[in-house]
Amino acid sequence: MKTYDILGLGIGTIDDLTYVEHFPLANTKVPALSRERHCGGLTMTALVAAARLGAQCAYAGQLGHDADSREVLAAMEREQIDTSHVVFLADARPVVSTIIVGEAEGTRNIFPLHSPVEGAHASLPEAEVIRAAKVLFVDHIGIPGQTRAARISREAGCDVVGDIENKSVLEHRELFDRVNHLIMSEEFAALATGSADPVEAVQRLFSASRSLVAVTRGPLGCWFQFDEAHGVLHQPAFPVAVVDTTGCGDVFHGAYAAALALGLPPAERIRFASAAAALKATRRGGQVGAPTRAQLDALL
Repeated sequence: MKTYDILGLGIGTIDDLTYVEHFPLANTKVPALSRERHCGGLTMTALVAAARLGAQCAYAGQLGHDADSREVLAAMEREQIDTSHVVFLADARPVVSTIIVGEAEGTRNIFPLHSPVEGAHASLPEAEVIRAAKVLFVDHIGIPGQTRAARISREAGCDVVGDIENKSVLEHRELFDRVNHLIMSEEFAALATGSADPVEAVQRLFSASRSLVAVTRGPLGCWFQFDEAHGVLHQPAFPVAVVDTTGCGDVFHGAYAAALALGLPPAERIRFASAAAALKATRRGGQVGAPTRAQLDALL
């Protein structure tokens, strides 16, 4: 019996968003249309997205005793995410990101401020907590701890979903290789494989040790492979009126992890995740724009 559907160890953030008509050129003054503050982050947003879609989620990364850490913790608890395994350290902090959103184009630029201690702890949580989750969700923050957890999870026969956006992971091959559900943007896929073609990138990343590989390209959709027989398949993006793309990739990952934990077959997981990301794009903010299951079902 599993205690959790999804356990996440990675990063949570505070996102300070400023909305402008167009992202400015250097050395120019542009009036802000509005400002908002929300929680975000790769793993935290994925967990929030998964929880809203019906998955039982837990977070076991590192936080401090500061106001930003308390805000991140409270946001997860409001979404019914179990935080009983959070590692509290005096020097730990969530990332604080300044995000400029260009409303006319639906684009965003992110300026994260990292702390010395963040993401996964090197030796916590305990192995039995990791084994208690159907799905382990990892990102690239705290690579030693992420690698340890991925090793424990895979050796226990559990699934590992990865949201990886940093080339440092390519230099730590064990974490990269133990992610058996690998979903990445076209930019990082090109960096990881040397190919800008999503079909070729998926083919290069897929192997017998992977259960699924997917490369996302925003409005162009997603290319994915889950076995040799079907080859590389394409899931078109759902057509929506884009307001803010902040957090779309994180919501995609979280929705995919939820669909995996809930037992959906591969192509349906990708369609499920694509619909969730599309709905998020119609709303401002990162995790605050993640849809509920009722909203997702209505779109599907």
